[in-house]
Amino acid sequence: MTALLVALVALSVLVYTYAGYPLLVAALARWFPQPIRQDPTFAPTVTACVAAHDAAAYLDQKLESLWAQEYPKLDVIVYDDGSSDRTAEVARAHAVRGRPVRVLQSPARGGKPSAIARMRELARSEVLLMTDARQPLAPGALPALLGLLAPPEVGCVSGNLVLEGAAGAGVYWRYEKWIRRSEGRFRGLVGVSGAIYAVRREDLPALDADLILDDMWVPMRLRLAGRRILFCEQAFAFDRAFEDPREFGRKVRTLAGSYQLFARMPALLSPRANPSWFETVSHKLMRLLCPWALLALLVASVAGARTRPATLGVLAAGQVLCYLLAAAGPLAGRLGALARTFVVLNAAAVLGLWRHLRGSQRVTW
Repeated sequence: MTALLVALVALSVLVYTYAGYPLLVAALARWFPQPIRQDPTFAPTVTACVAAHDAAAYLDQKLESLWAQEYPKLDVIVYDDGSSDRTAEVARAHAVRGRPVRVLQSPARGGKPSAIARMRELARSEVLLMTDARQPLAPGALPALLGLLAPPEVGCVSGNLVLEGAAGAGVYWRYEKWIRRSEGRFRGLVGVSGAIYAVRREDLPALDADLILDDMWVPMRLRLAGRRILFCEQAFAFDRAFEDPREFGRKVRTLAGSYQLFARMPALLSPRANPSWFETVSHKLMRLLCPWALLALLVASVAGARTRPATLGVLAAGQVLCYLLAAAGPLAGRLGALARTFVVLNAAAVLGLWRHLRGSQRVTW
């Protein structure tokens, strides 16, 4: 009975996290949508803040996409964070052509928080467009963000990152965006895309130099203050989905950052302090528990398979099949690719916790 109970609890955690909560928040967004006001006449001065490291291969395309916004009150700061290539030269070539771009250079790589702090210090615009060097923006992305940022109750607006390619990470990201879209329509996001988001300069808090996730720290500080965090469907940025080995490293960093965030901002776990407590716990905290639920489910179902073959035996067989598909990966078709991505994401959460506890996760991206 103990093995069955453990298996059922673990299975409940997994089903709620990956299916129950997404369906529930989608229903809440449909039944209780919060009004979203837009003001297309809102036209503040804007500084695009681009943190770049060894970005010479794609920085030119990124800057061209910023000029393609055709927004007359836009200037750009490029922060070259210890690059070993021609990143600074590429950016300065735009300044030589008379475009409003300033280039800052750090001789040593310090990480994104240091870059953001320096760019915020130099920016004089009302709004900061935080955007990474690798992802070009679609025309009209900036005005779309600003239209949603106009109401004073809105603290931050996330753009719509599109991952192209057939990698499993791309499928996962489409699933993740479906959840974020529902959260945005219900009460608000619990994080933004670091590739593209807009925030008022006065609302950007000071960032610790070792902070890993600015794209969660910034919006959640504003959410704790009662401000809304919105998702803008029309503000597109484009990137390619990473294959699993590279995605694993990125997710380890992200999930180590999630542990750091909860440790430094414990108010997020208080239903009295956090207006989006339900979403934060269901979307972010439960994901950190899932690797341990998977382990408990595997141990309990294998241990009880002989005495309860119709339940625990079937569960054990299903898990073995899932892990075999993950081991085969793309060789097992689309299902194998998805299984591998699922395993990679949960393994990353375990390593992310280890690095958080040891303090060994680097802040550089």
